[in-house]
Amino acid sequence: MLKIGVIGFGSRIASLVMELYKYGLDVLVTAAADTDKDGAKARMHEAGVDVSKVAFYSGYLQMMDSEKLDGVMIGTRCSLHAQIACDIFKYKIPVFLEKPVAISNKDFIDLKQAYERYNPNVIVSFPLRLTPIIKTVKDFIDSCEIGTVENVQAINNVPYGGVYYHNWYRDENETGGLFLQKATLDFDYINYLLGHEPVMICAMEAKQIFKGDREDKYCIDCKDYYTCCESPYVMKHFKDDTPNGDMCCYARDTGNHDSASVIIKYETGMIVNYSQNFFARKSAAKRGARLLGYKGTLEFDWFEDQITIYRHDFARVDTYKYNSAGKTHGGGDASLMHNFIQVMEGREESKSPLLAGLKSAYMCLMANESAKSNKYIPIEWQNA
Repeated sequence: MLKIGVIGFGSRIASLVMELYKYGLDVLVTAAADTDKDGAKARMHEAGVDVSKVAFYSGYLQMMDSEKLDGVMIGTRCSLHAQIACDIFKYKIPVFLEKPVAISNKDFIDLKQAYERYNPNVIVSFPLRLTPIIKTVKDFIDSCEIGTVENVQAINNVPYGGVYYHNWYRDENETGGLFLQKATLDFDYINYLLGHEPVMICAMEAKQIFKGDREDKYCIDCKDYYTCCESPYVMKHFKDDTPNGDMCCYARDTGNHDSASVIIKYETGMIVNYSQNFFARKSAAKRGARLLGYKGTLEFDWFEDQITIYRHDFARVDTYKYNSAGKTHGGGDASLMHNFIQVMEGREESKSPLLAGLKSAYMCLMANESAKSNKYIPIEWQNA
């Protein structure tokens, strides 16, 4: 039996453990370290974990020293990811690390140095690169179906964007901002598809919607609770939408941009354009990219669940439909958990390695720096 310890059993780890247990293999969560023990137990119950067989610890190092584990999953708040990972690497067991792997320059340097010292076996939570759509796109690119990719136009219109303004995700000290929350996944799949090194980045960000000077921290305390278009009451009863939290998104302390764009130059000279938006809703949702070569253009979108290839040399369009309904992250989470099992058993290498997480995090950190300084920033992540 494979025994897993969890550090921070939040909702994200709960959803992944559900995927883990679906394989029906002899894999069990046997230990957990979480400051919210009651909340962790409730989430474990929902994920199908037998709580009676889980040993709880107040500190993660105590758990590591007391238990004989085959793998560890780190699912704390983002500000703790790097610090905990650095402490865990010395135990020489496979680690599943939630993204972003680092939210500050110090985090990045500490994690990179720990990697160089321990050479840990890490699976970073980058599910998009493991989706069936990306696997197919990668095959098309490697076979030069559209010729060499010379330009990429990527987009992420987030239909549930309110979550980043209505609860703790609004605190950039905890998250590192929305490049590190969302773009880190997109930068990773782009890097994976292209197979080239990024060398320069520039970014701009805007806050046009989720801003204001309201003094009430929680929606229920506001005089406009029954009329505000972003209040949980209006969202639920009049907009046929799921409330994203109970904190006022127009308060003074609401962080995060609500739209941003990035330009990335790669070592070959090619350019990638990426944009993300957090106030698009419902059918306006879109996540994917257009990759352009001389022979054709390939377009994919996880929300539409399809790949389309437009031929440039003759009048033909090929469409490939997928069926990932009900699968989290387009089926990528299931692939992540299968890889985690195989890594623990010594059958596979990580398909989402730490170096990929470090590269993507560094790109996001430099995007933050560029947006604040209005400068082009070199991407020198390997020498940082």
